[in-house]
Amino acid sequence: MIDKKEYDVYTSKMDKTISLLTEELAEIRAGRANPAVLNKITVDYYGTETPIPQVGNVSVPEARLLVFTPWEAKMLKEVERAILKSDLGINPSNDGKSIKLIFPALTEERRLDLAKQVRKMGEDAKVAIRSIRRDAVEYFKNQKKKSVITEDDQKQSEKDIQQFTDKHIEEIDKIVSRKDKELMEL
Repeated sequence: MIDKKEYDVYTSKMDKTISLLTEELAEIRAGRANPAVLNKITVDYYGTETPIPQVGNVSVPEARLLVFTPWEAKMLKEVERAILKSDLGINPSNDGKSIKLIFPALTEERRLDLAKQVRKMGEDAKVAIRSIRRDAVEYFKNQKKKSVITEDDQKQSEKDIQQFTDKHIEEIDKIVSRKDKELMEL
């Protein structure tokens, strides 16, 4: 009989894959303001490269507007420069106290490109899940070869692992579908 804790290593890797996909998709600009787009942009904060949301407050007062208010006024110019240098494609508006980012509405062509990108990210996540499944199956085959588990246990482990894989791939499909729908509705 296989201890369910032996599956935990593989299911937690699958969970991390889904978590990573969710984070990556949150950073895709969908025509509405999303504070996650600032997570990858860093500024020099006392000698350390720090993500913008960690040096000030980010708020979303309107659907297509982000407002960044730094905790220290001297950070305003640094943040503005970092946003301009980034691939965000938005010109920041500095009023001396905060930075406003106005997100333009997406064109149909840009939406289709983003949807394609989202589906590719979903496929990459599925490949990662299948790779984890392959590693798990290989592990239990080796356990069988070493006579640690029986052949029946090995067969059962393959079924269990396939169930975990199917569940995670289904979750990826749902996440991608939601993001795709969000992009097309705008």
